[in-house]
Amino acid sequence: MVIVLAIQKRRPYLLGKRFIVRTDQRSLKYLLEQRLVAEEHQRWLAKLLGYEFEIQYKPGVQNKAADALSRVECSQLMALSVPQIVDWGEMVRENQHAEELERIRAAIQKGEGGFKGYHLENSLLLYKGRLVLHRNSAFIPILLWEYHDSRIGGHSGVEKTYRRVKAELFWKGLKSDVEDMVSKCDICQRNKYQACAPSGLLQPLVLPNKIWEEVTMHFIEGLPKSEGYTVIMVVVDRLSKYSHFIPLRHPFSAPTVASTFIREVVRLHGVPTSIVSDRDKVFLSSFWKEIFKMQGTFLKRSTAYHPQTDGQSEVVNRSVETYLRCFVGERPKQWVKWLPWAEYWYNTCYHTTSQFTPFRILYGRDPPPLVNY
Repeated sequence: MVIVLAIQKRRPYLLGKRFIVRTDQRSLKYLLEQRLVAEEHQRWLAKLLGYEFEIQYKPGVQNKAADALSRVECSQLMALSVPQIVDWGEMVRENQHAEELERIRAAIQKGEGGFKGYHLENSLLLYKGRLVLHRNSAFIPILLWEYHDSRIGGHSGVEKTYRRVKAELFWKGLKSDVEDMVSKCDICQRNKYQACAPSGLLQPLVLPNKIWEEVTMHFIEGLPKSEGYTVIMVVVDRLSKYSHFIPLRHPFSAPTVASTFIREVVRLHGVPTSIVSDRDKVFLSSFWKEIFKMQGTFLKRSTAYHPQTDGQSEVVNRSVETYLRCFVGERPKQWVKWLPWAEYWYNTCYHTTSQFTPFRILYGRDPPPLVNY
């Protein structure tokens, strides 16, 4: 193929002349002599009719001119582009020269006490490893918008937004600023639900000992058609709370769901030992029973007319619906494009039950920061 393209490119110079083609692929030396059976090979060879040439084999170690051209470095690939949500240079200058922070910096350099947790690193003032901003910094509104209103922020509540900001930045009054912003967010006020603790004692399912050992599955149906999809299959690991949100087309069958589950979940995390689900007809089918029997997985079904049995999936479903409502409420047919962002947002949110994000539990590290320093 390369020989054909090279000859065609230089057709005005080669047509009517005898020339030599040198290649480091030994088998191509006999290209014009062997019998070609494959149709694609015959089509390529037909394009060489009318040219008079000879193919010579030249070992790669001797073919230095061609190697130099094929391995030439591209200057564009040597450049690294790092997106920044704010002017990093301005933030550094503010960190180094703000009057409020200068006093702390001077005290640390002199070895004075009273500023526990503060330290200098590469001329930057940090607090417990987080970049310090002064109280009235012009960057605070921009950063709060990014941590709350953006796709990654997901219009989270006070605690989740605070934890996301706190992991990377610090300034005096951080918690109150987050509370003030979330309480004044118009989108949150119009789309969030009222969360109240139910009465009675909690009777949770027993937690598994390993991640992706037990999962819950649920479907969010009745969505407007978006790129042909109307259903979201929600799969949640019961220990880490890491979730996958997978779009499906309606009507979906047991074979379709099984194939999707293997492709999107089993491929990444292996086969779970048990699956907690509702009593959807998909999970009640003999096909699913046979699948689980073959792979050694036990299917646990929730109590009929009692969705609280699988309360974890119900909470995740509500979180996904709220996220999509905040971002595509006015353009509901675009929800499929936002679903990957919803999954990333949920998996990088702080969970009070585990005291970590699902991302950290699964991968053993924090998600990439929004502000790089």
